[in-house]
Amino acid sequence: MKKMLAFAFEGITSLSIGPIRFISALGLGIFGVSLIMLLYFLIRYFTGKTVIGWASIAVSIWAIGGLQLLCLGIIGEYIGKVYLETKARPKFIIEEFLNK
Repeated sequence: MKKMLAFAFEGITSLSIGPIRFISALGLGIFGVSLIMLLYFLIRYFTGKTVIGWASIAVSIWAIGGLQLLCLGIIGEYIGKVYLETKARPKFIIEEFLNK
């Protein structure tokens, strides 16, 4: 089972940049949640139903975490594309195969 899981993980991560795009989307989603939280806490602040200091810490932790994941995803996409280019696979072999 351990070898099969390692093989599956290798197959998922070596042939695509899908997991990296998932991390980018997750970072963007978490940052979006932090903006919604900010709006919610601002409404609660103006209605007088808030705990002092808690909202600013919560929103800043979520926002920074989301931005970090987003930046990691962007850097990962760049590295993934550089990796795919450095393989230097010739494109003419594919064209010859398709034209037959």
